[in-house]
Amino acid sequence: MPGLQQIAFLIVLVIAIFLITKRVQIIKQNILLGKPEDRKGDRGKRLRNMLLVAFGQKKMFKNLLPAFLHLLVYLGFVIINIEVLEFVIDGLLGTHRIFASFLGGFYPVLMNIFEFLAMGVFLSCILFLVRRNIIKVRRFHLREMTSWPKLDANIILITEILLMMAIFNMNAADQVLQHRSFPNYHDTGQLLISGLIVPYIEGFNTSTVLFIERASWWFHIVGILGFALYITYSKHLHIFLAFPNTYFADLDPKGKIENMDSVTNEVKLMLGLPGDSSTPSEPVGRFGAKDINDLSWKSIMDSYSCTECGRCTSECPANLTGKKLSPRKIMMDVRDRADEVGKSLRSGGKGLADGKSLLGDYTTKEEINACTSCNACVEACPIMINPLKIILEMRRYVAMEESGSPKELNEMFQNIETSFSPWKFPPTDRFNWSK
Repeated sequence: MPGLQQIAFLIVLVIAIFLITKRVQIIKQNILLGKPEDRKGDRGKRLRNMLLVAFGQKKMFKNLLPAFLHLLVYLGFVIINIEVLEFVIDGLLGTHRIFASFLGGFYPVLMNIFEFLAMGVFLSCILFLVRRNIIKVRRFHLREMTSWPKLDANIILITEILLMMAIFNMNAADQVLQHRSFPNYHDTGQLLISGLIVPYIEGFNTSTVLFIERASWWFHIVGILGFALYITYSKHLHIFLAFPNTYFADLDPKGKIENMDSVTNEVKLMLGLPGDSSTPSEPVGRFGAKDINDLSWKSIMDSYSCTECGRCTSECPANLTGKKLSPRKIMMDVRDRADEVGKSLRSGGKGLADGKSLLGDYTTKEEINACTSCNACVEACPIMINPLKIILEMRRYVAMEESGSPKELNEMFQNIETSFSPWKFPPTDRFNWSK
């Protein structure tokens, strides 16, 4: 018969899996509010991007200190959580350190590796807290970084610190119980880091040490499951979405701006140039993007993948000169609007017909008009997010649907239409300056 702890663990595990699965489905539904877009071509290049950028952290290493700290946290997160598999098996079977009997003498080596990585995560998270809250790096304190984004980052860092402390306390108590020949507590050998804690608890009686070990075990595994659920509500969703996001990233050169095929075809036909007979002739529903359903699903995935690190904004020349544009805010706006529309649709509300829109209620014309289309934000992003594509789609809507571009641009559009150049001079007079 399974013991009480096994039953309790099974209940906790099932609840966590249910809640995480439900949340993942909600995020998927929100992403699919966007328009279809084919991103299946050139698998080799896509896999290379994912391996180098998501797994290899290639774009992080433009700034060595935060890149190194981030790498420690990343490796710790991936490798230490292999130990979670042992936690799960032990919790379901009622065993204790089940891998120890299979790995033999390699088990203590593996545990020491885990502990050194855990210490790396512990120290890195402390330094990240210092950078955010004491040194106050500028990009973490811009206007879009309101109370919740700041609190979210601190919650994640503090949670990771507490989870690492739980590992050390659990291993230290475990070693004390081993030395007392407590039943089923396998000899793990000397663990260098948690061994430093042993002198502080070995004076306690056995029942107290067992309580410390069990409480730390439960805190760590429940904390990991809670952490995984919390991430789906947090900017740290990039831990998982970075991989599909880099795989499906744009493969075109960064300077390429996409045209609307149907419009390009019409212009060619008007100029007497051969058009593309394969281009659909159906009328376009909307030019550019006013709301999230006008964006592609990949642009919405970009918004959920954004870690709000602010590297895009810190490199944006418009932002650096005091203008309101912040590429990070653009991504946060898209995600917030997708959340709002998705929640409304699931509750039977009006959804996209709620009288609001991404452009106007979230992002202003002043912001998108400040963009110079320089691609600095795209180049700066560690996981290949493309804020520029969203900005250009919104500007396209303003120009083609509202004729609401700034006066200077509207004059240029008119000159191109009438004189085939940005200037008012007719084609025959344009070369007069040479005389």
